Amino acid sequence: NGIDPLTNQSVPEGECINHVHISRCLFYVSTLLGQLAEQGGLSQKKAKTVKAPFSVDPKACKNFRFSETPISISEITKRINELICPEEMEKVTYKQLLNWLIRSGFLRLTSVNGKMTRTPTSTGTALGILEETRQNRRGPYTLLVYNKNAQQFILDHLDIAIGFST
Repeated sequence: NGIDPLTNQSVPEGECINHVHISRCLFYVSTLLGQLAEQGGLSQKKAKTVKAPFSVDPKACKNFRFSETPISISEITKRINELICPEEMEKVTYKQLLNWLIRSGFLRLTSVNGKMTRTPTSTGTALGILEETRQNRRGPYTLLVYNKNAQQFILDHLDIAIGFST
């Protein structure tokens, strides 16, 4: 309004604060701050969208990208989730599949040096769940990988696996 808030005196004509564009911007910002004050500030929470539970159409399963080379459960999960619309539907997680494989007798939990690990049972090995030793900067580690037969089995029993985990 042309008044210096620090001195309560009129701002001289030549000051930049009296420029029409700057004055309008300050009024706009003042209005926004007033509205925020009335609303109690900015909300940091996003509106949570409700997604449909995971399901996949059998026709869509035909588009699953099988690997001739054994792959990890997280890669299988990633490829399954490529078959759905993740904005509208919850994704399947690798933990859901692992829990089902454990409950179904294809994997077992074992303790090695106080750390729980998953290992294939004889049934799991016959299905195509294999242990593969890999190396990273911390040293060797064991990774479970799934051959094409195991990938197909998981895909064929996906509804059971997801239903089992809920």
